[in-house]
Amino acid sequence: MRQIIKALEIKTILTLVLFDFEIPVSETVIVSWAVMALLIIAAVILTRRMKVIPEGPQAVLEAGVEFLDNFSKNHFGSFSKYLGPYIGSLFLFVLLSCIIPVLSPLEIKIFGREFHPPFLIRPPARDINVTAALALISILLVLVCGLSARGFKGWLKHFLYPVPIMLPFNIMEYGTRLISLSLRLFGNVLGAYVLMSLIESLMPVALPAIFSLYFDFFDGLIQACIFAFLTSLYISEAVNVHEK
Repeated sequence: MRQIIKALEIKTILTLVLFDFEIPVSETVIVSWAVMALLIIAAVILTRRMKVIPEGPQAVLEAGVEFLDNFSKNHFGSFSKYLGPYIGSLFLFVLLSCIIPVLSPLEIKIFGREFHPPFLIRPPARDINVTAALALISILLVLVCGLSARGFKGWLKHFLYPVPIMLPFNIMEYGTRLISLSLRLFGNVLGAYVLMSLIESLMPVALPAIFSLYFDFFDGLIQACIFAFLTSLYISEAVNVHEK
């Protein structure tokens, strides 16, 4: 129970004072900044000294970008040049956010002695504020892109599809999508983190490394794919005007 409570706890690292207003900066914010910094640094390093004939990391990078471009064109049409980079960034952020806890030092209890590291790296997505913010951005993109693709009248008209009586249900659908996106990612990441915390408390030396392959890497990949795919699906439905 103690491990579960610690896993649910969101600590405040520091407090900024701006015009007499105190702004708490939690560990979630710090780790999220670290994830964004790692992605920016990796992008700068991988795009330096690009060659005409790609090889090594450049070849892998170009293959990923080409896949993303084709995926975006098939799903978003003329909006692909704007939405492709967002979907790619969203996928990488969620993926790295799930994987980064493997860099965290462990709390070790052995032979009656305890080692408490100065800090712990915990996944940002275990904080409902992060998943809700990501879901809100995605739903706002659905609204903006749908309005741009259909026009104001066409966008209002689609709320009456297929019959006018569906108006409240079509409006409610956006709320359920927001809740579904945020809670699905939050619940899966938090559940995996709690299980890893329990495993680390039982055997902190060898067992966590084995289970980390699933709960951090494989499960993180699955969650990133699901979140990016559902966001793409919702936006695709909004911009493809021939469907409704």
